[in-house]
Amino acid sequence: MSGTTDPARQVAERMAEAAGAWLDSLDAGQRPIGAWQAPGADETEHTRWFYTPTDHGGLTFHEQRPAQHRLVMRLVAAGLSEAGYTTVATVLGLENVLDRVEGFSVNWGRERTRDPGMYYLRVFGEPGGTRPWGWRFGGHHVSLNFLVVDGRVAATTPCFLGADPAASPLLGGATLRPLGTAEDLARELVRSLRPESAARAVLLARAPDDIVAGNSARAGDRVVLRRELWRPGGHTPDRAGNPATGLTGADRRAVALTPTPRGVPGAELDAAQRELLRALLGTYLGRVADEVSPLPRYDDPAALDAVHFAWAGSTTAGEPHYYRLQGPRLLVEWTNVHRGVNHAHAAWRDPETDFGGDVLAAHHAAHHAR
Repeated sequence: MSGTTDPARQVAERMAEAAGAWLDSLDAGQRPIGAWQAPGADETEHTRWFYTPTDHGGLTFHEQRPAQHRLVMRLVAAGLSEAGYTTVATVLGLENVLDRVEGFSVNWGRERTRDPGMYYLRVFGEPGGTRPWGWRFGGHHVSLNFLVVDGRVAATTPCFLGADPAASPLLGGATLRPLGTAEDLARELVRSLRPESAARAVLLARAPDDIVAGNSARAGDRVVLRRELWRPGGHTPDRAGNPATGLTGADRRAVALTPTPRGVPGAELDAAQRELLRALLGTYLGRVADEVSPLPRYDDPAALDAVHFAWAGSTTAGEPHYYRLQGPRLLVEWTNVHRGVNHAHAAWRDPETDFGGDVLAAHHAAHHAR
């Protein structure tokens, strides 16, 4: 460590040390897969992301030795809060639970379909160097994307977590719900709204099949099709040419992302509802290390005023539902629809700087202008 007091630099240094150790462990066959061009050199790959059990790009756990697995998780921990890391580790383990739920029978033409070894790491650029660099870790229901520019963490999104099953029994009558608070707080909030506010917040009586932005490189710029949630060449889902949300026509337009957010703004909520809204934000923005989380931004009442809350589907627990939070530099989406409403998707994005696009552009303008 350099001894810097800049929190964003401290996290960047931790990540650079961990990423460098992992890269140093790679052999000649692993390195061309795990180490990629610097961000900006290959934006097609850098801005490609998935949350399905498809090829995310990079080295899987299967392609690494156990000692390298530990280095992978050390890098993941360097970018996340303790709670964020624990949740990610739990989601990885849920692949074994899902396999049992499905009777160990799902076959997509590979050796194992529900596979905790099919999580991928790829490092872009040279960690700790003068040029921008970043890393991506992902697999089924996990996508972490970090960018470092000028020695500081510049982007932490897209950041996706999911859970299937969303709720699983534990011994003693307890229930494992890795993302449960993100569901419960939102339902409490929508059910607390006055009738006139609820009418504005609930965009559609039906919940979409998936998050509206899908895995688009730029949130909300187009309709994402189901086949785009999977890397070409592997398993392709049924109805591949249909919208990932399952909605068409007026229903799709009712929940579509718009430049002016839909729903009820924080400015119209009472004090208790605003506390719920900020706590809900914390279940997303608290995933990353505290030093780089934008959550303190919402200590400013004006920032919370600008966050809009919208819902689709039933407000009754156990029935299909969707919600989102949208405001300046913020898009949060949640859906729990499938497997008997026991399959959750929860995405956090910064539409202005996902993958650090604006920061990269400013860096290249400053350092590479002719």
